[in-house]
Amino acid sequence: MKAFRFLHAADLHLDTPFSGMSGVPDRLRGLLRESTFAAFDRLVRLAIEEAVDFVVISGDIYDASDSSLRAQLRLREGWDKLGEYGIPVYLIRGNHDPLSGRKLRLALPEHVTEFGPRVENVTAVRRSDGEPVALLTGISYPTPAVHDNLALQYRREPGSALYHIGLLHGNVDGQEGHDAYAPCSLRDLQTSGYDYWALGHIHKRQILSESPWVVYPGNIQGRSLKEAGPKGCYLVEVAESGETRLTFRRLDQVLWLESRLAIDGLATEEAWKASVEERLDELREAEPGRITVVRLTFSGRGPLHGLLQSGPEASELLQELRRKESARLEEAGFSAADAEGLLPGEGIVWPAGFKLETGMELDREGLLEEDSFLGELFRLGDRTAAEPESVAELIGTALAPLSDNRQLRRLLQELDSEARQDLLRRAEELAAALLNEDSQPPREGRGAS
Repeated sequence: MKAFRFLHAADLHLDTPFSGMSGVPDRLRGLLRESTFAAFDRLVRLAIEEAVDFVVISGDIYDASDSSLRAQLRLREGWDKLGEYGIPVYLIRGNHDPLSGRKLRLALPEHVTEFGPRVENVTAVRRSDGEPVALLTGISYPTPAVHDNLALQYRREPGSALYHIGLLHGNVDGQEGHDAYAPCSLRDLQTSGYDYWALGHIHKRQILSESPWVVYPGNIQGRSLKEAGPKGCYLVEVAESGETRLTFRRLDQVLWLESRLAIDGLATEEAWKASVEERLDELREAEPGRITVVRLTFSGRGPLHGLLQSGPEASELLQELRRKESARLEEAGFSAADAEGLLPGEGIVWPAGFKLETGMELDREGLLEEDSFLGELFRLGDRTAAEPESVAELIGTALAPLSDNRQLRRLLQELDSEARQDLLRRAEELAAALLNEDSQPPREGRGAS
């Protein structure tokens, strides 16, 4: 076997429209819209810098079957750059860009191979000497929804010593959060005789097996907080012995992130504000040259719980942080038209929102022994929690007014026992917080009378 190297990427989703985020300035919105293209540009540069023998892309190059001309032009520009360096591309279509979608206006260059609606094999060669090194097998989705187990059609070429790579856009073992298109089992892939399965469709990066290699590289650019964490592709290096080494390489311009921040030990609003700003600065320093979109989740217990739950302070701080970050973007003079997609100097950190999971400071054990209304409330909560049927009945009664909404009704039906117990404890704490607030003197400046 000859040594060679290639890039494995999937789910480019070029020209993804961004919506659902409020308070985003036009400049940042443009950067978000451009981020999938910026990640693709980095993919092309990485292939050239690493002098790979070829690139494989396992479906969903476009975000929609009726791809925009802008997306086609940017894609063709990238193909042409790879062609200048003699780097072939092998790709399949997925559920977002099936063959049944509007036909491409721009023809594919000769060094780009697109697999058709039936399983077919293509031989890839090493660029340095033209020696055959791998047999690639792939199939493109003819329509958006493919429910057949396509993996069963992949079979190793008898007697071939070439490294076998299977390109497949599908869902292995019914992973949640993605449609069950081209469903198959891990065992189907492991018994196929292939050396490497280049998968697409699942946006979470994961290696399901190393013998053979069964790999989801994830998408190259996150597009919401549901796709948090670094995004990119795998550099795959195959030695003469057939030993395979994978290296994850980041391509994302925008990092979507969830970050937790405890309020334990924070006694004043000023300390809380300083803690938030310190966390944002840490994220900024950790990701120079990138935009980080973060949602902060406040957890823990402390005197600030009541303030955050009922006061306007959280909303006001969020708006102030966004104002400062907007000014930072303007000062940087960075625009979505910048081809490199890189920020000069330090990164930008955009606070997408705050999520509150805090609790008030409670001596629960003491309250359980106390002859008071709160004590009786918590004792009742413990008695109810000990009987799952009682918890289900209580939650059902409390949330009954929401059952008229079909979506909410479905979510309520999916609540498990752990989720019901959590709702019960939250109700206890909310009641305690309200009772505690009623017993406190009114705060100045809050319109209390």
